[in-house]
Amino acid sequence: MHDTRPGLFGIKKTNRDFSLRETWGKNQFNSSFPAALCCYLASKNIQANYLSVADKKFDKKFISIRDVFGIEFDDEDTYFAFESQHTPYQKFVIGSLPRTDLVIQRASTGECLSGLEVKLTALPDETTFSLAETRYGCEIVVRPDTIVYLACSIASKLGKDLGELLPEIAVDDWTEPSQVLKNIHHIVEIVKNLSLALEANQSAFLIQPIWKTLGKSPELAENCLDVFVWSEAGFTNFISQIASGNPNSTSINRPTRAAVWLYKMLSGIKDEGRFNPKTIIDSLSYNTKNDKAFASAGTVTHPFMECARLLKPAITKSEIKDIIVGGGQKLLSPERRFDAILFGSPGLFE
Repeated sequence: MHDTRPGLFGIKKTNRDFSLRETWGKNQFNSSFPAALCCYLASKNIQANYLSVADKKFDKKFISIRDVFGIEFDDEDTYFAFESQHTPYQKFVIGSLPRTDLVIQRASTGECLSGLEVKLTALPDETTFSLAETRYGCEIVVRPDTIVYLACSIASKLGKDLGELLPEIAVDDWTEPSQVLKNIHHIVEIVKNLSLALEANQSAFLIQPIWKTLGKSPELAENCLDVFVWSEAGFTNFISQIASGNPNSTSINRPTRAAVWLYKMLSGIKDEGRFNPKTIIDSLSYNTKNDKAFASAGTVTHPFMECARLLKPAITKSEIKDIIVGGGQKLLSPERRFDAILFGSPGLFE
């Protein structure tokens, strides 16, 4: 029996009403569709790609959606809370805990099972569409709130061990880039060591679905959808590798600043039991806007994500109709890009 109401596969109990057009706007669709894609993978017994730490180094494995969510997607007690707080982390934060993209809860009790950042990314991106298909990559844009959740996740997993793993760094003025840069190699090394220490207790932290097109065209590839999941260990290791540990640098770039933020947030938890996200992010801007923590182009993410399913995603475009159900596609409200319309209308120029 076909669904007659607009909806997304697997998402039954949720704080979003898929009968409303506003629920299908870009900002909401970009987190709800990935959740449904995860459910669809699980229904096909397909594991997600897992970007994590194994044997003391960055590694690519697989993870079940059940392990990502902390519960079976089709369990009667599974609740999808979008744009919500993962409340177990409130104890680490002074002030209000930011919201994260998706919190999986128990419908019966409200218990938070997992708090997940979600980044729906296009493959290839602007920096890789002209390269060979084997070198396609996705740009990932990371919010400052993501670093807040990363610090909380690390502290939650390491517990009392955090004190031993986070040596104190003597900096007179953390707002002064030149003083921080003198210690930047040490800071980045600490972040890397934290990622390795998380190996035994890591879990899903960030869901990064990909949608693949034919080069730069707006046409979907035959195999066009898949899911990559970063553990907090894998994502922390990623930051340590893209941050600059060069003390001779004349400025602090965004990935390096993210490493500094992470160190300072964890130091607050170590010393006081909690930290003030707003104070850290606003005071340690280093002359760069705080609208995002950092962005990594496809040329940067490709080595971390390179695998058979980046080249050939698991889900085909013919399956999209099984993920968006009940005519939900009719309620989509995409951004109207003039260049995309022109590119997709070659007949205009004949």
